[in-house]
Amino acid sequence: MKLQKASAAAATALVIALTATACGGDSGDDSSGGDGGGKITIGIKFDQPGIGLQKPDGTYAGFDVDVATYVAKELGYDAKNIVWKKAPSAERENLIANGDVKLVVASYTINDERKKKVDFAGPYLLAHQDLLVRADDGSITKAEDLNSKKLCSVTGSTSAQNIHDTLAPKADLQEYAGYSECLTGLENKAVDALTTDDSILAGYAAQPELKGKFKLVGLKLSDEPYGIGLKKGDTELKTKVNDALKKMVSDGSWEKAVKANFGPADYKNEPAPQIAD
Repeated sequence: MKLQKASAAAATALVIALTATACGGDSGDDSSGGDGGGKITIGIKFDQPGIGLQKPDGTYAGFDVDVATYVAKELGYDAKNIVWKKAPSAERENLIANGDVKLVVASYTINDERKKKVDFAGPYLLAHQDLLVRADDGSITKAEDLNSKKLCSVTGSTSAQNIHDTLAPKADLQEYAGYSECLTGLENKAVDALTTDDSILAGYAAQPELKGKFKLVGLKLSDEPYGIGLKKGDTELKTKVNDALKKMVSDGSWEKAVKANFGPADYKNEPAPQIAD
C-alpha cells in the first residue's frame, strides 16, 4: 500500500512538473488559444517603419503589426500573448518550416517559388515597386528619367537592378547597407531616387521627422501581393487566417490601419485585394 501511494505521488509530481514546463516557455505556441491565455509566435520585420518596427521602448508598430495583431485576436490570442520574432527576408521560410513561428507577416510577397515551401493566407495588401524622390524634385516622373541619375537601393536587392536592366540602363546604381542610409543620401542629394516596394517607401516617408521631405513618384513597376506565411499543408489555420483578414476588411479595420501607417506619406494604396479561399 505504501509503495502504491509513493508511486502515485511520484506520478502526480511528474505531471505537475511537465505542466509547469509546458506553461513556462514564453516562445511556444498554444494553438488552442481560445481563451486568450495561450501564446502565439509571429514573425515580423523589426526595421521597416510603417510596416514592422521595433521601437526603442520595446513595443512594435506598423501595418504588418496591426494586421498580425488583428488576426491573432481572431484566432483567440490577446495582444499581450503575442511573441514577436524578427523575420529577416532570407529567413522567413526557415522560421516557418522549423516551427519557430506560427505565422510570418513581414512584407512577404506571394510567389510561385515561395509557395513550394510554405502556404500563404491572403493577400492582405497589393504593393508595387516604386520610386521615392525629394519632394521638390520634378525631374523624375517615370523610370526612364533615371538614366544618368543615381539610383539607390539596399545591397542584394533586385529592385534597382530590375530598373537598370529593363528601363534605365544608364542609371548609376548605388547600393547602401540599409534603406535609412539611402534616405540620408537622398536628403543630402548624394542620390536622386530610392526604389523598393511603395508600401516600404511610404512607411519611411511617413516618419514624423521626414514628413514633407520626400514623395512617391506613383509608378507601378511590379505587383507585390503581401501574404501571411504559414506551415505548408495547414489548411485549417489558413482558412482561419483568411476569415480573419476578410473580417478586418469588412469592419473597416484594414482601411484604418492603412491610413494610420502610410497616410502621412500621401500613399495611394490599392483597395484591399481579393482574399483567396
